Amino acid sequence: MAGVFTRAGNFTILQRWNAYHARNLSKIGGVQRRTLLTLATQAGLAATASASLRRPGLLPHFRSASPEPDAQPPAAQPRTVAHPSPEQKAWQNLEMGMFLHFGPRTWQHGAMAAQPTPLSAMNPHLLDTDQWAQTALDLGAKYIVFVAKHQEGFCWWPTETTGYGIRNIPWRNGTGDVVGMISDSCRRHGLQFGLYVSPRDDHFGAATGGICKTAAEQKRYNQIYRRQLTEVFTRYGPLVEIWFDGSTATPTGDLIRKYQPHAMIFQGRHATIRWVGNEQGFAPYPCWNGIDRADAETGTATSLDSDPNGSVWLPNEVDVSIRRPHWFWRPEGETVLTEDQLLSIYYRSVGRGAQLLLNIPANTAGLLPQQDCQVAKLFGDEVRRRFRRPVAQTSGTGSTLTLNLPPGSRVDTAVLQEDTTYGERIRAYRLEGLSAGQWTTLGEGSAVGHKRIQPIPADASSGQMTAIRLSVTHSAAPPVIRSLAAFNTGVAPPADWNAPAMVWAANLAGGWSNHRFSFDITHSVQAAGQYRLRFVPLTGAITGLRDVVLWLHGVSEPGLWRPAPGHPDEILLDITGTRESSVKISGFVEGAFQGQILLQKL
Repeated sequence: MAGVFTRAGNFTILQRWNAYHARNLSKIGGVQRRTLLTLATQAGLAATASASLRRPGLLPHFRSASPEPDAQPPAAQPRTVAHPSPEQKAWQNLEMGMFLHFGPRTWQHGAMAAQPTPLSAMNPHLLDTDQWAQTALDLGAKYIVFVAKHQEGFCWWPTETTGYGIRNIPWRNGTGDVVGMISDSCRRHGLQFGLYVSPRDDHFGAATGGICKTAAEQKRYNQIYRRQLTEVFTRYGPLVEIWFDGSTATPTGDLIRKYQPHAMIFQGRHATIRWVGNEQGFAPYPCWNGIDRADAETGTATSLDSDPNGSVWLPNEVDVSIRRPHWFWRPEGETVLTEDQLLSIYYRSVGRGAQLLLNIPANTAGLLPQQDCQVAKLFGDEVRRRFRRPVAQTSGTGSTLTLNLPPGSRVDTAVLQEDTTYGERIRAYRLEGLSAGQWTTLGEGSAVGHKRIQPIPADASSGQMTAIRLSVTHSAAPPVIRSLAAFNTGVAPPADWNAPAMVWAANLAGGWSNHRFSFDITHSVQAAGQYRLRFVPLTGAITGLRDVVLWLHGVSEPGLWRPAPGHPDEILLDITGTRESSVKISGFVEGAFQGQILLQKL
């Protein structure tokens, strides 16, 4: 998934950002945009960055990642507007997968090189896909997404479309098929299997999204890429997930519907899941599954585009590499995440209702490094120890649900889950504990969705608590609680379990801090018309916007903006003139201290 604009080179973050900022990035999509924002955020340039980046098979066998209570919600319950397909719900139940990057860049110390790796150098003589699968099981992953073709264009299956692939390397005298091997290993080990097949192809000359320079080249590449997809879609059984990193200009919908209709699709116009918006391993909170249809149809929406009242269900996937800062293996200069760091990622991804996809890359021998495997197992063992057996568990419907605890039991963590068959209904909740006949607040939150891990304060988990109560204080419809479970993990949660996360979106226009915003949206306004500014808090809630001033051509225009009816976090703008016009806006955000601002043309 790394691109020439993403994880290559030895520039500092700021140098890399400045270099990219000087170029015309308006046509760069997907992976390039998303990593650039991560770089810019680290360099303190989020607002500048966002402005510059304008511009069939059989149904897979899914396994539930948590026990299902016996109680079932009544069939007559109404659904909210957005709700998951059966395949989306089953995919979210998997909760965690393992990403596996392996390709020519593995022989280039994980980086892009001026000259591609000679095929004669690629000989993974110890390659063992059963080791890969066992590591995924140790990790706690329920599926593997293998990078069958990265942007260099090298193919790990015996494709008939190009000579740049496994048929022309020394390993097994060109008769091998790594995609087939890992597919078989996944089946033997009870894992689901997914593929990353890059639309970008440097060997052919197709840029991000598979976009070519001429119509003739585009037609030829579309034919090649569709043949490649047909090969992998028909040879390796049902796929749980397919990555079109950076979206794809090549028509793929008919192939998906014909050969892999149950697979989750990452990016592109047929996307059924989306990228969270950073590569650090953290989802924001709340991390809503709903999204407006217009945002979903861009094919590159992130969690920042979320709207709990949106009409489309588009769950978020958090991808992060165990080796920092690279996705491909290199022999030195990398830091492997620790068990504690992975636990922090788990609480801030799965614990916020998102999917976790942890990358563990193979080395030149074709093995996952021993250190990576050891850390993955330590992490997986600890997650299983903490959350395998609840002290008590219940389910139910309505705005209040009480969980009685066994006498003398100690609990330090609650795990909440909605039955998302009926949508994501909870908008705000309070968790309370009963001790000595008194109910006290243990924690509060907004989104629950597929899962919310809610640690309980240490002073309330001493063993005197006899019941836990979930009180839903705001909901879009009667809540349907799949599970309210209490656990005794015996340890404190990660110190940053509730920390905010910075994410990126294609329509990110700026941000605010200390309640105040002031920024230039000239480059984000492509034409005259009506626009919407939506304010997304990092924490807390927005209660209103005031002291707003809109400057157009250097003149204050109070008549060209207005609050969006019923939305205290939105402003509507009527922009006149052309893209050369200067457009600036400032004001004060009531409620949330800081956050990010999205701009959308209506």
